[in-house]
Amino acid sequence: MHDIKFIRLLPEIFDKGMERRGVTTSSAAILAIDDKVCNLKTQLQKLQTLRNQVAKAIGEKKAMRQDAAAELQQAEELKAKLPILESALALADKELHDILTTLPNIPSDDVPFGRSEDDNIIYRIGNIQLKEPVFIPKEHWVLGENLKLMDFATAVKISGSRFVILRNQLSLMERALANFMLDIHTREFGYIEISPPVLVKEATMFGIGQLPKFSEDSFAVHGGYRLIPTAEVPLTSMVADSIVAEEELPLRFTAYTNCFRSEAGSAGKDTRGMIRMHQFSKVELVSITTPQTSAQEHERMLSAAETVLIRLELPYRTMTLCSQDMGFCASKTYDIEVWLPGQDKYREISSCSNCRDFQAIRMKARYKNSISQENQAVHTLNGSGLAIGRTIIAIMENYQQENGDIIIPHALQPYMHGLTRIEKHG
Repeated sequence: MHDIKFIRLLPEIFDKGMERRGVTTSSAAILAIDDKVCNLKTQLQKLQTLRNQVAKAIGEKKAMRQDAAAELQQAEELKAKLPILESALALADKELHDILTTLPNIPSDDVPFGRSEDDNIIYRIGNIQLKEPVFIPKEHWVLGENLKLMDFATAVKISGSRFVILRNQLSLMERALANFMLDIHTREFGYIEISPPVLVKEATMFGIGQLPKFSEDSFAVHGGYRLIPTAEVPLTSMVADSIVAEEELPLRFTAYTNCFRSEAGSAGKDTRGMIRMHQFSKVELVSITTPQTSAQEHERMLSAAETVLIRLELPYRTMTLCSQDMGFCASKTYDIEVWLPGQDKYREISSCSNCRDFQAIRMKARYKNSISQENQAVHTLNGSGLAIGRTIIAIMENYQQENGDIIIPHALQPYMHGLTRIEKHG
C-alpha cells in the first residue's frame, strides 16, 4: 500500500515508478482526491465544532430561561447537514483508499525496465554446468508414471485436475527435501522455524497484499477464511499491528507448509505434470528488517535459497526481474530458475522479493527507530527456499538414467535413509 504522505512529498518519483510499472494513474489524480478528502474533513470539523458551540449556547439559554429558538433551529440545520458531509467524506476516503491499495509497489532504482519476462536479465549463473545428455531425457511425469511413483489418474478421480499423488520413494523425497532445506535455513542462515496456520482471515490476506486485487487467485472457504497461497502470508503477518524493538531486527522465519492456488488464468498452461498445481508444498523464507539493511538482507535470502540448489548439484541461473514482470508487492525480485533437461528449458523454482515498506504500511507493522525515536514502517522480504514439488522435478530430470532410474543427490541421501537410487522395480 502506498503512503499518501510519500506521494505528496515526492510526486515525480511516484509517477516515474508507476510509469515503469506500466500503470497510467498519476499523482495529480490521486492528490486531487486527497485534497477533496482533506477539504471535507476540514468542513466536517468546522460543523462539528459549530454544533458543539450551538449545543452549549442552547444549554446556557435554557438555564437562564431565555429564548433559544434561533439556536434550536440552527441545531436542526446542522443535524441535517452533518450526515450528508459524513457520507461524502466516507465515499471520498474509500475512493482514495481503493486507489492506494490496488496500485503496485514502486520498483527499486536498480530494477531494469521491461514489459515481460523477455526483458528480465541474468544476475548470475549457478556453478553447476549444464551437461550434454548422452540420451534423450524424459520429462518428469513420464519418469514418475513409469516408476509407478507419480499417480495423476487417481488424484483426478479424487480431486480433479492439477493434483497428484506421490508414492513410496517420491513421497519420502518430499519429506526429505523439506527437512534438508529447513536444516540449511535454520542451522546455517539463522532462520527460526515456524509451524503456521494454513487458514487465515481475509483481513490477513489484505494486509499481505493478496486482497482485494488477487481474490480469484486463492481459495475462499466458509467463515471468511482463505487457504494460504504461500507461507509468506502467516509468517509476514506475525508482525502485523505491532511495534517491534529495533534491536530485535532482523527477524527471520522459515516454514514448511502446503500451499493452495486456484491458478486462475492458467488454463492450458502446464497441464501435464507437477509444474502448476492447486496444492503443493514449499519451504518459505521471510525476513523483517529495517530500511537501512533490507537490500543486504535480500542478497542474504537469495544466497540461502541458492545454497539448496548448490548442495543438490542442480544447474540453475538467477534472474533480476524487470519492472513489469515483478509481483504486485515487490520492489525488487530475483527469480531462481532451475534447468529441466526433459523440458529443455529453465523453470522458476524460487522467487525472492524485497517489498520494502509496501506490506508494512498495509499491516501497520512498525519498529521504533533508535535515533529518531519515531515509529517507522519495517521492510518485509520473502522468498521460496525452495518449492518442494519443483525440486523433485529438477532432481528427477537432472539425475535420470537411460533405463529410467533416478540417482539420489549425494547431499540428500542421509535424509532418504541412505537410499542412493530409485529403481523401476525397487
